[in-house]
Amino acid sequence: MSTRVLKIHPADNVYVALTDLKAGEHVVYNGSSTTLTENIPSKHKFVMQALTPESEIVMYGVLVGKATQLIPAGGSVNTRNVKHTASDFTGRNQKQEWKAPDVSRWTGKTFLGYQRQDGQVGTANYWIVIPMVFCENRNVHAIRQAFEDALGFSRPDAYKTFVQELVGLYQQGKQHAIQSHNYNPDVPAGRSRIFKNIDGIKFLTHEGGCGGTRQDSEALCALLAGYINNPNVAGATILSLGCQNAQVDILTAKLHQLNPTFSKPLVILEQQKEGTEQSLLINAIRNTFIHLIEVDKQERRPAPLSKLVVGLECGGSDGFSGISANPAIGHTSDLLAALGGSSILSEFPELCGVEQELINRCVDDRAANRFIELMRAYSRAAEAVGSGFDMNPSPGNIKDGLITDAMKSAGAAKKGGTSPVSDVLDYTEYVTRPGLNLLCTPGNDVESTTAMAGSGANMMLFTTGLGTPTGNPIVPVIKVSSNTTLANRMPDIIDVDCGAVISGSKTIEQCGEEILDLIIEVASGRKKAKATLLNQEDFIPWKRGVSL
Repeated sequence: MSTRVLKIHPADNVYVALTDLKAGEHVVYNGSSTTLTENIPSKHKFVMQALTPESEIVMYGVLVGKATQLIPAGGSVNTRNVKHTASDFTGRNQKQEWKAPDVSRWTGKTFLGYQRQDGQVGTANYWIVIPMVFCENRNVHAIRQAFEDALGFSRPDAYKTFVQELVGLYQQGKQHAIQSHNYNPDVPAGRSRIFKNIDGIKFLTHEGGCGGTRQDSEALCALLAGYINNPNVAGATILSLGCQNAQVDILTAKLHQLNPTFSKPLVILEQQKEGTEQSLLINAIRNTFIHLIEVDKQERRPAPLSKLVVGLECGGSDGFSGISANPAIGHTSDLLAALGGSSILSEFPELCGVEQELINRCVDDRAANRFIELMRAYSRAAEAVGSGFDMNPSPGNIKDGLITDAMKSAGAAKKGGTSPVSDVLDYTEYVTRPGLNLLCTPGNDVESTTAMAGSGANMMLFTTGLGTPTGNPIVPVIKVSSNTTLANRMPDIIDVDCGAVISGSKTIEQCGEEILDLIIEVASGRKKAKATLLNQEDFIPWKRGVSL
């Protein structure tokens, strides 16, 4: 790979600047050349040959926009001279053959996981406490305060210590010393964990369950059922007020519809039946503690890599995401497919323009037609509230070179690799087929990661070019950087740096293989993802039709 300029696909008519390029520079790439008419920042695009108004802009081999005015040779492609345009799509019009990657070095390898009675395998062992309605959030917080310190699941708060030190300086009349007082992240270790085989108790508060549409409450129940059924969860405490739309019987019906053989322990309490708040909390704490004693008897055992279900996410994307980090985890996804494992590609607004490729990769017409139906329904719903898919790129995306949704989508879809699409799922539906699964979610990072955990992901890969602190309460999230600058600037959140692909020192395949090796280590509990170490535990249910 050139270290200055890249043409991603032979059919492309735009080039990517891999480093800052200056106006007046003469650029040569594989027989094409031009003199730049303006500065081209790193990650942004330019043309070698002039484009007239309405000329198609092609990247990754697909249509990503049209010129709105003359773009001279050597000129930049930007929001002033390009508009979002994407190709239409139909049913499967050709069958795509897939050559699986060589996975011989992983044949027979295992990870150490928690094997559930239904055949799923967890990469962690959590108990979860969930409210059926936002009215119970306060009681969930009370249980959290009661349990975390006592059981050794909380981490000492260095920032609290820092504030206490600042208060001390103020009380001593040393305000002048506050500005120069240093923060010390090293604090004494907290209480040792009481239960050695439990990774923690997670508390999934939310703002739903009542007051919205009945459909929202039903979707919330289905999502919570998915979390309870997730292999990383050993059992759950469920708090209901009693009068809300999201009723416990809806949740249990969704749970047994999802898994007819469901057998995990559940503690279910309804405040309007329990009476006093104290009675509710005492019963919730006592019964949960009793179950924790039993859950702690579960231990990690070897499991085949086919039991991995890996969610694929991107957030804070930049102009390098679709060149380095996304195709790297796409290769990891292909390796998993070849090993009999599963992966999940979500964020439907960020598949705009690459629909036909994914349709042709579907294993059958049923899956292809389901994808078409869901994409078109989502697009109509977005347009109905005045927000088409073309409004998906964020200001940060645009600033770093992703100027149309189709351009962003073409790079985002690389997370799904090249393997066949084995199944297409609607929001809250659960993964049951090995291989690549498409899951209908918004492009919003947290709504999407929240959904993938609810659909059975026991690991997640999250690529970023700008840096985001997203994590999940029950699923380890491995962060993959598209560029080395980010990895060096935010080392506390980045687990893997794929910037070596941009510099040319590593291939996409090498990075993808390294990521799979890291997944095995994290899934076995031998390493922790940075998001887990930082307690990044984001949980936002999707209110359908509102979010891109």
